[in-house]
Amino acid sequence: MIVVFVLGYAAIALEHPIKIDKAASALITGVLVWTLLVLTGADSHFIEEELLHHLSEISSILFFLLGAMTIVELVDAHEGFAIITDKITTTKKVKLLWIISVLTFFFSAALDNLTTSIVMISLLRKLIDDKYDRWFFAGIVVVAANAGGAWSPIGDVTTTMLWIGGQLSTSTIITTLFIPSLVAMVVPLLVLTFTMKGNIARPLKVEGQEHNVKPTTNFERNLVFFLGVAGLLFVPIFKTLTHLPPFMGMMLSLGVLWAVTEVLHSAKNKEAKAHLSVIGVLRKVDTASVLFFLGILLAVAGLQSADLLKVMADSLNNLFDGNIYAINIVIGLLSSIVDNVPLVAGSMGMYEIAETGSFSKDGVFWQFLAFCAGTGGSALIIGSAAGVAVMGLEKIDFVWYLKKISILALIGYFAGAGTYIFMQSF
Repeated sequence: MIVVFVLGYAAIALEHPIKIDKAASALITGVLVWTLLVLTGADSHFIEEELLHHLSEISSILFFLLGAMTIVELVDAHEGFAIITDKITTTKKVKLLWIISVLTFFFSAALDNLTTSIVMISLLRKLIDDKYDRWFFAGIVVVAANAGGAWSPIGDVTTTMLWIGGQLSTSTIITTLFIPSLVAMVVPLLVLTFTMKGNIARPLKVEGQEHNVKPTTNFERNLVFFLGVAGLLFVPIFKTLTHLPPFMGMMLSLGVLWAVTEVLHSAKNKEAKAHLSVIGVLRKVDTASVLFFLGILLAVAGLQSADLLKVMADSLNNLFDGNIYAINIVIGLLSSIVDNVPLVAGSMGMYEIAETGSFSKDGVFWQFLAFCAGTGGSALIIGSAAGVAVMGLEKIDFVWYLKKISILALIGYFAGAGTYIFMQSF
């Protein structure tokens, strides 16, 4: 099972050289891990119960993601994000870098780091002409998006998993991780403030033909934008009030937005409203990413059911003599080599929620895990969903990112980690 898992991981990391989509590798890995578990001679009825138990948790995450991605795509189809992007006029590199990073940091917390990265790359293409300048800004977007996602229950898949799993509450995530996450973004920016100079060149044709056609009116654009953002922000409130799983709140928000857009475009002909409806937008949603998460979470669940994750937990505890800070820093760095989703899923399987102490609900271990797994993935471009998305959209070279962005990301990571540890001493 471990060999299959490692080989599957290698295929995911080497997605571009081997030319096989990571979703395919993840699905094969997930199914094979469970198949091997059955072949060990374990009771098939017990394994089926285990699988269905894990599937309920996995489905909760997948439906949440699907709802969030659909809402963001719907806002984008209505050009809702232009409300913000059209106001950016500066060409100074440092100033633009700060604007883009701060926007990304807070967008990521409100939406999520993956969808925010996609939106920001779309914006950068309208603002920056030179490919390597745009690559550099895109690299900093990855750092800022992952930092912004770490302090919000809906900002990063890993934080969402800990939130849904009951390890962390909304208030704890925000109050304990905001400052370390901010430091993880600000420190690299301060380094660049003193080392980066010059202006960026704007593309000669900033707006494409489809922008000039304006498929939506100002009223429609504003309404869908504010309803979409309000719907996403409503999800944690809904969970707090009802104690229902977060995907229920996300589905409610999607349902409301769906109904509003249907009424909004009811007078238009079928062709005009096709790409502005949820049905039309669903074709653009990245379902391959959803299937990737399904495969990888199934694989980790299989290792957990075989008690292999408990063995890994004991090994880490022995290696670092139970130092939860060292364990989490290593998990964070590992998340830059492999995806942070399975690492957090693995950690959730390795360590039980205790009644008291560091492993209790809202305990220090879970807080620091959310920070490290969220921001550590920025060290390499394949280490986070945001990084993988940016790499695919801009065709950024792995080695280029390693040379230009990785050191900055690591400086921010260790600065943020040090800030969190320092805060715990009071």
